[in-house]
Amino acid sequence: MIELDPRAFTCPGYYIRAASKRFEAVGAQALRHRVFVEEQGIFARHDRDEIDLIATHLVALSTYAHEADQVVGTVRIHEEASGLWWGSRLAVDSDFRAVGRLGAELIRLAVCTAHARGAERFLAHVQMQNVPLFEKLHWRALEEVSLHGTPHMKMVASLDHYPPCADPVAGWYLRPRKVQA
Repeated sequence: MIELDPRAFTCPGYYIRAASKRFEAVGAQALRHRVFVEEQGIFARHDRDEIDLIATHLVALSTYAHEADQVVGTVRIHEEASGLWWGSRLAVDSDFRAVGRLGAELIRLAVCTAHARGAERFLAHVQMQNVPLFEKLHWRALEEVSLHGTPHMKMVASLDHYPPCADPVAGWYLRPRKVQA
């Protein structure tokens, strides 16, 4: 019998793009429910609100044989006023948080998409444990606020670090990283 070394395999790649298929939208909604209702208990029954109706929903999709397999991350963006954009409901599946790049890539696509759509300012209310990640990604803290009984930091992105992305549906593909022996 041949024994395979599991370290010889690589993790799957990931598509980072705007949700354009029904399974992507449904998967993003289910992921948000798992993270914000079941895992964190921030919301009692669901986290949906009126912003969902106008937002652009972005997703991270794991792949199987280079085909999109499942939604493993999501975030939404919307324009509140002319030039003023918000990102919200950033969530990464607990089984995929070790990948490390998914949240950062969703943030990058969110800001780059809004930038292409005329954003002059991009804001988010960030859970406190995620503030260091956002700071590494060229965001600046503005003020601490409480949302749904949870402390958040209102933050603003430095748009200079986010080139416009005119086609978020195309998005990009994250190549798998090889497992180190």
